[in-house]
Amino acid sequence: MKAIASGIDAHFRDKVTRDSPLLVLGVLNGAFVFMADLIREIHVPLEVDFIRLSSYEDRTDSSQEVVLLKAPERPIRDRHLLVVEDIADCGLTLQWLLGWLETKSPASVRTAVLVDKRERREVKVELDYTGFVQGSGFLVGYGLDYAKSYRELPGIYRLEF
Repeated sequence: MKAIASGIDAHFRDKVTRDSPLLVLGVLNGAFVFMADLIREIHVPLEVDFIRLSSYEDRTDSSQEVVLLKAPERPIRDRHLLVVEDIADCGLTLQWLLGWLETKSPASVRTAVLVDKRERREVKVELDYTGFVQGSGFLVGYGLDYAKSYRELPGIYRLEF
């Protein structure tokens, strides 16, 4: 966590101020635990907001369709953004989100992702800060869920079917 935050601080140190803070945009629901821990380690001025998207429902694979359920409330135009996501799996949700954010004219967009599951990637997405790379298996805990369960687990575990 500290290494990710240190990289974020170094990148944004000369770009954000108290008058124009970094906008940390958490992707609900999965990213809230990771984001809470991460922002406590970041030392540049920041604001927090959330966006909620859906592409999995209660499935283990993406439906290929991304639906915006909750838009951010803070202004995005001309702001430096840090998108915080729990997992980059097939990449479709993150690709959709980054495209949607670009239509809002931010100053810049960076990503912080807890888990990078490259083996399932279907589209190319740039991940700026990554907690760790994971191979196969469906993960739960530390905010990650399956069918709205297991988010509260204190660590990350592979769910066996």
